[in-house]
Amino acid sequence: MSGDEFGRLIYLVLLGAVIGGYFFLSNRERMGEMARQASLWGLIFVGVIVSYGLWNDISGDIVPRQAVFEDGGRIEAPRRDDGHYYLTLNIDGVDVEFVVDTGATSIVLSEQDALAIGINPDNLNFTGRASTANGEVRTARTTLENVRVGDVAEGDLRAWVNEGELETSLLGMDYLQRFDSVQITGSKLILER
Repeated sequence: MSGDEFGRLIYLVLLGAVIGGYFFLSNRERMGEMARQASLWGLIFVGVIVSYGLWNDISGDIVPRQAVFEDGGRIEAPRRDDGHYYLTLNIDGVDVEFVVDTGATSIVLSEQDALAIGINPDNLNFTGRASTANGEVRTARTTLENVRVGDVAEGDLRAWVNEGELETSLLGMDYLQRFDSVQITGSKLILER
């Protein structure tokens, strides 16, 4: 410990003693109550420190996330509270969250996600049509050049930009069929090559 650090430590101890002494003298009549409150705040402080230190160990159980194993040969995605499975794909350096939709044929991007990865919907030709739960919408074809999940890289993937209201982009069978196995076991979606 250097001289400066030792000096700071003495300063903090003296400051703590002055503040503690003030509270002690001003609350002499209520020492029991003050001790209970100090204990409570001390336990809260320790609990916060322990929770922060353990967050990396327990966060997978509290907020499960997708995992990529064995050089991308296996991808696991947990089922969320809404009952759906989500995969985050990195497209041209931007993470885009997709809901896995085995009822969809194609990869469908929302206009917001298209903008995020550098595709301007105003420059697209919306000549396609798709039937959705909300009715028919216009779509525009595009190509995704650099799509990654962990170490797995794909290129030249055909996708569609949806002109309608779409909260989350859809990951359809065009992408899922690139895997040898698509399984739903328990509360996980497992994709294997």
